Amino acid sequence: MNKALFLDRDGVINIEKDYLFKIEDFEFIDGIFNLCNYYQKLGFIIIVVTNQSGIDRGYYTERDFDKLTDWMMNYFSSKGINLKKVYYCPHHPNISGECSCRKPNPGMLLKASEEFNIDLKNSIMIGDKERDVLAGINAGLTTTYLLDESKSVTVSKASKIVSKLEEVYSVNT
Repeated sequence: MNKALFLDRDGVINIEKDYLFKIEDFEFIDGIFNLCNYYQKLGFIIIVVTNQSGIDRGYYTERDFDKLTDWMMNYFSSKGINLKKVYYCPHHPNISGECSCRKPNPGMLLKASEEFNIDLKNSIMIGDKERDVLAGINAGLTTTYLLDESKSVTVSKASKIVSKLEEVYSVNT
């Protein structure tokens, strides 16, 4: 079985901006490439799981999202990092109703587990919102990190609250 490093996109891979879909607005978070290189060398596959309710809200299209995703995956590839797949939830409960894929529901992680034979118990989730952490826990992960750059979160169900990505892998080195 494979181990996976599950990453939220907005707030973990890139600086959070409301309903980001344009390449020119995309800014990588410091440390994301070092983090991914570290876990890739340990044999983890890297998978992105992201809520994208801007699609359901009509702020951008799935085609807009796909264009940005392709660019992002190619950028990672140019850094020697293989993002195995990006799973996304285009839904918003007030528009299209409840779904199993919108975090904190575990649907995207469970789908990835089936597709890539992932050992969820020994995988890792990194997110910047409690719903990311809960999606990991709800999928059966035992290691979850909450990235809180502002250091404002004091209570979380995450295994650890970190203020920068380097703290995730420096814990293990």
